[in-house]
Amino acid sequence: MPEHIARARLASAPVVRLATVGEDGQPHLVVMTFCVSGDMIYSAVDAKPKRSRNLKRLRNIRAEPRVAVLADHYDADWTRLWWVRADGLAEVIDDVEAMAGPIRLLRERYESYRHHPPEGPVIAIRVDRWIGWSARPIPAEAAR
Repeated sequence: MPEHIARARLASAPVVRLATVGEDGQPHLVVMTFCVSGDMIYSAVDAKPKRSRNLKRLRNIRAEPRVAVLADHYDADWTRLWWVRADGLAEVIDDVEAMAGPIRLLRERYESYRHHPPEGPVIAIRVDRWIGWSARPIPAEAAR
């Protein structure tokens, strides 16, 4: 799947799965809201109920910044199946000014965030590889 199609399909998903690795080497997978801007993926800690703001995903990223983000589309018609994975390096942004741009993008994307903006911190992922698969062939004109 061409990179620009992989990026567009991932960006069209309502949520994605973020995979991190803990210091103990164990994988950790969470569903997250997100936005895409070029080769950057942003997410923010929001006000949904959590046991703590000291989230495992944030601790994992601080210890090991390599992450993967996965979006997929399932359909009973298996000719419509696809998945996209973005691999990259993540960082946790705590600075209020640096969080402002990503939070603005998240508010534009999600109605709930317009009324209750996430407070952060922000996870910023610089994607270095977009890969994907589709059950349907990509039309030649779209592949360019």
